[in-house]
Amino acid sequence: MSKVVPCMWFNGDAEEAAKFYVSLVPNSAITHVQRNVSDGPSGKEGSVLVVEFAVAGQPLVALNGGMKMEYTHAISLMIHCDDQAQVDSVWNAFLADGGKEEQCGWLRDRWGVAWQVVPKVMFEFLSSPDKAAAARAVQAMMKMVKLDVDVLRCAFEGKSAA
Repeated sequence: MSKVVPCMWFNGDAEEAAKFYVSLVPNSAITHVQRNVSDGPSGKEGSVLVVEFAVAGQPLVALNGGMKMEYTHAISLMIHCDDQAQVDSVWNAFLADGGKEEQCGWLRDRWGVAWQVVPKVMFEFLSSPDKAAAARAVQAMMKMVKLDVDVLRCAFEGKSAA
């Protein structure tokens, strides 16, 4: 069966990026490293061409494309976090490694890739049949940089955040 696997473009540091990404969450690993078979735009013979890896079970590919390419918000990668501790851990790892905070749970890693670090409970709030509660959670999220599960839950429940 065919599957779609996002391919991320790097300029010589695909393996470094993949190693960083797999360090973020459980069920992540580098599965294959393909080296250049000859000199070319992507590097010298023997240098890394492609790294196949998975983050939280999601297959991804990192390609050393031979020049710098800019990422946009048109595509982002989302990490569904189990709880606030995992949100904090992943968020802090991105920032410690040269990332930049944005808003509503978004940030950019040091390579410029847009990521969304989102607690799984946010999707429960959004899919609630109580549309007013879901809207309160969204309004709370819109005011945040890093998402805060307790504040989101209070908003969803119509309570004041402590």
